[in-house]
Amino acid sequence: MLEKKELVINTTPIISLIAATGSLDMLPLLYSRVWVPFEVCKEIQAGGVDGFAISEFDKLTWLHKQQQPTKIPLLLQNSLDSGEAAVIQLALQQGIYLVAIDENVGRRFARLSGLTLTGSLGILLKAQKQGYPILMTEAIRRMRQRGIWLSDKVVDFALREAGE
Repeated sequence: MLEKKELVINTTPIISLIAATGSLDMLPLLYSRVWVPFEVCKEIQAGGVDGFAISEFDKLTWLHKQQQPTKIPLLLQNSLDSGEAAVIQLALQQGIYLVAIDENVGRRFARLSGLTLTGSLGILLKAQKQGYPILMTEAIRRMRQRGIWLSDKVVDFALREAGE
């Protein structure tokens, strides 16, 4: 059995995983603790256009949801949206070196901060490799139906890795 690491997760991976599988049930199988910054909680609860993922997110008591805003340095505040900035800052404050961010600029800042990255498809691949029942083609189709943008290059890689 692999040692489970802690993870700090951003808004898009949460929404993407719920779109892909209908839940976040794979996360506690993969990570010892999943941290959600206050700012990400607020973005999820804002609900976008149709309130997607709010009820699934709100009922999860095992997520380590932060109750107070993250104190974010000006560089991150001025360079990223509040969720990405909070994910990076919370990870650094807590000594957690794995973050889930899908957006390119956020990923770049996370790398520059010395953090290790995963994203929605990386989490799905890891879950699949550990026996969680995921058909990657179907998960990607559901994500795209929800308006989640995925580059063809990333999709091709995920399908290859999944053996689909």
